[in-house]
Amino acid sequence: MMKYHFIFILASVIRTFARPAQDVLAISKPRPLVIWHGLGDQYDAPGILKFQSHIEEMYPGIFIHSVYIDPDSKADQRATVFGNVNKQVEMVAQQLKDLSQLSQGFDGIGFSQGGLFLRAYVERHNDPPIRNLITFGSPHMGISDITCKPHDVFCELGRNAARAGMYTEWAQQNLVQAQYYRDTERFVQYLESNHFLGSINNEVPTLHNATYAARLSQLENLVLVHFTEDRTVVPKESAWFGSYAIPDDEEECEGEEADSKSIVPMREQPLYTEDWIGLRTLDESGRIVFQSCESEHMHILPECLKPLLKQYVGAPL
Repeated sequence: MMKYHFIFILASVIRTFARPAQDVLAISKPRPLVIWHGLGDQYDAPGILKFQSHIEEMYPGIFIHSVYIDPDSKADQRATVFGNVNKQVEMVAQQLKDLSQLSQGFDGIGFSQGGLFLRAYVERHNDPPIRNLITFGSPHMGISDITCKPHDVFCELGRNAARAGMYTEWAQQNLVQAQYYRDTERFVQYLESNHFLGSINNEVPTLHNATYAARLSQLENLVLVHFTEDRTVVPKESAWFGSYAIPDDEEECEGEEADSKSIVPMREQPLYTEDWIGLRTLDESGRIVFQSCESEHMHILPECLKPLLKQYVGAPL
């Protein structure tokens, strides 16, 4: 996955926020905002700081916190690749609880895997509570493959080696991406080996946690942003809780090309129909928003970003 330093935002925000003073939303005390960055990025990257400054221009007086796993920038960046996600979510939960500015609740923006991790925070803690959660290109149903350019032999060799090791105990404890790798061709192995995604999606029958649905359904809005040209999150529909169908015969379907696999949309997923995590409750009350950005992964265009920030960020406390 690419290194996200939010270059995509820099050009966008200039046009998005450069407007007359009367267009600045005058709110005496806007609701705080928490941002969780994506894979390969860091909490204090120039792009993140620039993004924050423009939101501060839009909502004067807003408190913004950028989540970090380590206050050292390089270590924080490394933690997006190596680490135990369950432990990271616990660490961030305490980090947010310690911030008195968030005590009355806040909005959340998660970029790529950061959106998945913020959802885990909601389900497992949500104290203080997230009101509106916006996730950009987040793999809510995991990723099912690693992409390579056509005829890239070395990439394919690496892909095959990586896939073979995804469900080892070491990978599931130490490689961040492996902890949301949901291989529908090895679904039984995924359920047996995975300790993070299978948990927050309540996919393991013996480990269902009813509090996940209770907490997630408390959101005011869950805004799911999907990138139409996404080649990083596979399948791209994972951002909308879609996934590849689980084949009846795993051996027969092994190695099938991604383009030929059928997609199961959110409303046909068991976690939705049986409301394992509260999605159906949110949806039936009109609190799930599906948004498409006509671009590649994390290339957020002004026409996609601007309405979301105006509608779901900065409401008065």
